[in-house]
This record gives sequence, C-alpha cells and structure tokens, in this order.
Amino acid sequence: MRLVALVISACLLAACAPKSTAQATPKHSPTPTPIAGQPDPAPDPSPQATPPHVFVIVMENRSYSQAISSGYVASLASQYAIATDYHGVSHPSLPNYLALTSGTTWGIADDGFHALPAGGLGAQLTGAGLDWRAYMEGMTNGCFHSPYPYALKHNPFAYYGSACPPQVVPFTQFASDLSGNTPQFSWITPNLCNDGHDCSSSVADAWLSHTVPAILNSNAWQDGGMLVITWDEGEDSSNSVLTVIIRPNPVNHRSARPYDHYSLLATIEDVLGVGRLGQAAQAIPMTDLIAIKTAPKLRSKTS
Repeated sequence: MRLVALVISACLLAACAPKSTAQATPKHSPTPTPIAGQPDPAPDPSPQATPPHVFVIVMENRSYSQAISSGYVASLASQYAIATDYHGVSHPSLPNYLALTSGTTWGIADDGFHALPAGGLGAQLTGAGLDWRAYMEGMTNGCFHSPYPYALKHNPFAYYGSACPPQVVPFTQFASDLSGNTPQFSWITPNLCNDGHDCSSSVADAWLSHTVPAILNSNAWQDGGMLVITWDEGEDSSNSVLTVIIRPNPVNHRSARPYDHYSLLATIEDVLGVGRLGQAAQAIPMTDLIAIKTAPKLRSKTS
C-alpha cells in the first residue's frame, strides 16, 4: 500500500507541474496586420548605425506637367532623379499630408482640424531616438494660432494627439540648424505663397531656387543625404504630381514605376531604419530612385 501511495503522489505531481514553454511556442509567429498610424514591427531594411540625413519639402497644387515646366524645378529634374508616374492619394491638401506622415488619410476629405490619436512619423522618430524637426514658414505664434500665410492644414504633426510637438519650429530656424546641428529628418512646409498655393509657379520656383542650394551645400546632404521635393496633389484627373529625389550621384534619373505618398513614406522610413506606418507597410519603396553610385575605392600602394 505504501508503494501504491508513492506512485499515485508522483503521478499527481507530474500532472500539476507547469508545461515547458518551449512546447507552447509556435515555430512561425503570425505576421500582425499593420494598424493605421502605428509602425510595422519589422522594419525593412535593417537600420543603419547612422542613417543619412533626409529632407522633405512639400509644395502645393501642381500636376506633374505643371511642376516640371518651371525653370529651376526642370533643372533639378534633369540632374537628379524623378518619378514620372507618381500620384497624390486624395483631395484636398490635408489627407495627403496625413498620408505622408502616418500612412493613412484617416478617412478625412476636407482641410478642417481633426483630433487624431497620438502617433505619426514624428512620434515614431522620437521613439527611435532620431532627432527631427518640422520647419513651418510663417509660423509666428505656434501651431494653432499663427496667422496667414501659415496654414495649419499643411502642418500634419499638430493633428496627432492634438498637440504642437516641440520639434515643430518656425522656418527661420532652418538656416542655423543646417549650418550646425542638423536633425536626422527635416520636414519643410513653405508658406501659402511660396508653396504655390496662393501664388504663381514662378514664385514657388524662385523660393525653391533659394532654399534647395542651401541644403545641397550642407555637410548633412553631401554626406550621402537625401532631399525629396514633392507636391501634395495634382490638378488633373489622375492626381499626378512630380516627385524629385535629390541625392549625390544618382544611379537612375527616371522611374516609370507607379508610386504615391505611401511609397514615399515607406522609402523615408526604410532609409531612417524605422518601421512602416499604416499603408506604407504594403507600399513599394522608391529604391530605384534613391540608389546612388559609390565612389571607387583607391588601391593601396604596395612596396
């Protein structure tokens, strides 16, 4: 009887013991569905130790054919890389700006203020420890109270969490940052005249001819950096816009692949080594246009 009792006790202990967690772990974890405004947990490609500096300038309301006909823009298009089949994702301005910074339009189809959940590209970069700033031309009294020619609808970072991040600053700060401590990511919104919204293409072209050379002369850009100039939406039936990728020594000068604002967001996030937000997770990145030629290595002298 004593032996039987010992056997029963041993069986009860074995039954109650916790099972190995290794047996409960599946061999392949399911891939989670991307959530709008939240990063894909698997960034692609792997982050670089020091990602290159990225600059983005968003202009206004020109179709591809209109934008590329401007003199200075045409000179950039001939020298660097352009997407010839690039499109905005919606109308009017605001949903395109949201798509560029969170991977979704949030179902918005107007330019009014909408309180959105905290998140977006700025919060993502902050969480990854990357320095960034959004330079708003004409912003003189913060995100929400600055008068014309500043436009809140062209400042998407203020919508996420209904707050004005400290990284959103007046454009007057850009020149000193460019010559000193340039952030890893710089977003630039011209005012409502210089972006072409309320003024002519020649005015917008002149503004670019003054701003772009300052970026190209900076150490941040010359050290493998990337400047993107895009337009929020086009004025033709296909919503076509011009997007110019300006990098030193581009491999390709033109791409006819179909791209949109989600493609650009995916490209920026890949370059900076962070996960992709919203619909950028399924977008095709603009790898053919960001490729650059590397300088040949010099042979070491042998004795």
